[in-house]
Amino acid sequence: MNPASKSYLELLREFQRRLEAARKPAAESRWILGHAAGLSDKALAARLMQAVPPDVEEAAWAMLNLRLKGYPLQLLLGETEFYGLKLKVERGVLIPRPETEGLVEQALGYVPPEVEAQVLDIGTGSGAIALAVKAARPRATVWATDINPKALELARHNAQQLGLEVTFLEAPFTGGLGGLDLIVSNPPYLPERYREEAPPELAYEDPTALYAGLEGLDVARPLLAQAWAALKPGGWLWLELAPENIYTLLAEATAQGWREARVYRDLAQQPRYLACQKPAHSPPPPEDEEGLLVWEGE
Repeated sequence: MNPASKSYLELLREFQRRLEAARKPAAESRWILGHAAGLSDKALAARLMQAVPPDVEEAAWAMLNLRLKGYPLQLLLGETEFYGLKLKVERGVLIPRPETEGLVEQALGYVPPEVEAQVLDIGTGSGAIALAVKAARPRATVWATDINPKALELARHNAQQLGLEVTFLEAPFTGGLGGLDLIVSNPPYLPERYREEAPPELAYEDPTALYAGLEGLDVARPLLAQAWAALKPGGWLWLELAPENIYTLLAEATAQGWREARVYRDLAQQPRYLACQKPAHSPPPPEDEEGLLVWEGE
């Protein structure tokens, strides 16, 4: 080994120190160096005492410096794992979050594996929710809507790579679909004031996929009326929302006639998921006076 060159182990330790100083997980050092070297975790572990080629070290440092500035790790790697599926990610399309895996887990409980259910993912982004549902419930017919052409292109790519059949529509909200058993959505739900305290990673995300007005409900409110029209009697709506606004929408959904409206907590014990059922026989809820809004992203 050239005395001037570092081994993989030495570079990993240096990266870990830098990441920990920036209050980021030290484990990211493996993913960054492994990606720069084109090595799996296992292959990297087998080369720890070997010298790092100069071009690999240069690429790894460039990635680390971006990460230390807050650039999302998933975008650096070009992929992320969601509910056991490997998904390609790109800037301009919301990166799937662990909280949304919880949304999928909860919603799947309302789709028995043996039932040929009709399911819609609203605002699909990378396709994460729709693809996770289809993978877990192969008998279901799964639809997904988005108004962002870039998101739909990425979602279709992910579906093709995974060999999963999902119908993607460039359309707002329900895209005119009807007779659905389940609608799942992770709409933009952050209040505008959160921009001031948001972590640096969010600066690299599409803001229209994150923020939704003063209360964070400018999309979720009209989505209630759209979902009501698209669901069959007895169908379910599942939404991911913010702890600051989820109980507000719970009260509104109850007032509008939704049954079994309730809030569920995420793994961090934060109120995160709103579930409500369209009753078998009742009049439609009042229309939102401000009209229907659309958004891009997950």
